Amino acid sequence: MAFALCLVEQMDAQGCLYEALDSSGIPIRDAKRRGTGWLAGQADIGWSNRIGWYEGVYLLSSITPTGVISGFGFAPASCNDHALADTFFAARAHPSPRLPSVGAPAQGVYVADKGFAGDHLHERWKAQYGAEVVSPPPQRSKVRWSKDWRRWLAGLRQIIETIYDKLLTTFRLARERPHALDGLQARLAKVALHNFCLWLNLRLGRDPVAFADWLDW
Repeated sequence: MAFALCLVEQMDAQGCLYEALDSSGIPIRDAKRRGTGWLAGQADIGWSNRIGWYEGVYLLSSITPTGVISGFGFAPASCNDHALADTFFAARAHPSPRLPSVGAPAQGVYVADKGFAGDHLHERWKAQYGAEVVSPPPQRSKVRWSKDWRRWLAGLRQIIETIYDKLLTTFRLARERPHALDGLQARLAKVALHNFCLWLNLRLGRDPVAFADWLDW
């Protein structure tokens, strides 16, 4: 992971107005299987809009507009966005050698979906960790966003779909089944490969996320 974060610094990737924050489920095994299975205590059952009920871990990533993954963290699948983001922001504001993968704090704001909504949460994250989050207001909020505002935010976050598709499909994170925590961490090191491909494309004046021919090579 140190290599991935070094590339973030070399590309000055965080010198941007915002980073897109989002989470995704990574299955470890079939949720219907009996017994505790591998990674007992680290993986459990949770819900993902992409795959439904699954057994595995919940991955949270912060992604720049060019597609660079500036940091990530993971937790059991049952963890919700609020709790995972809280730990992520805390680890960025107060670095710990136990959580090096989160990277440095964003220089701009974080744009997120409704899973990270909450007026009081946003106020606390900004006060405690200096993390300013922009997301659609929760249903009970007195604030209302127009369709244009929601469309604008969705446009900023489109890079997330591209990057998670590469991690989960191209780099096979959604298909591999690690049997131990260090095996899972080794597979998540593909974040470094992702950032390296971006770094190389930028050096060659190519589209940053044009990975197909590199992978074929």
